[in-house]
Amino acid sequence: MTDTITTATTLTDLVDRAAITDTLHRYAAGLDLNDADLLSSSLTEDAVVDLGPAMRRIGYDFPPLAPRETVVTSLIGAVGPLDSSHSISNVRITLDGDRATVLAYAQAQHFKPGSGSDPAVTRHALMMNRYTASVVRDGEQWRIQHLDIANAWFEGDPLMLLGE
Repeated sequence: MTDTITTATTLTDLVDRAAITDTLHRYAAGLDLNDADLLSSSLTEDAVVDLGPAMRRIGYDFPPLAPRETVVTSLIGAVGPLDSSHSISNVRITLDGDRATVLAYAQAQHFKPGSGSDPAVTRHALMMNRYTASVVRDGEQWRIQHLDIANAWFEGDPLMLLGE
């Protein structure tokens, strides 16, 4: 297992790291583009997404979502219609064969549908979250099997996240 890139890192490891990072980007873009197929492509069939730690931090109890069909339906239903932007950064990957653990930051801005580009609109929900993901190789793609989302900080109106 390795979480650093050294001169001994193989080309295969680098390709895997890029593909794993792309998995997080597919997850985020699926939300931002309201694209259920793209979001689904980032998840295993038995995927679990636990937003509980992030949501409890802002006063809401939220159960883990599973499996993939429930994750996609729930997240596309709640976040998909919003004007949102999820930016993934500080990706750290520990590879272990066909499995990996990923730590990353996700800054997510949310506005009501159609209002994100209006400079007069100030009601929003801005979050900085920490993602901890277990990912697995599934054929030619890497997919998220388990994603824990913890909140580092929050600004704005938490009701935005509930579509209110």
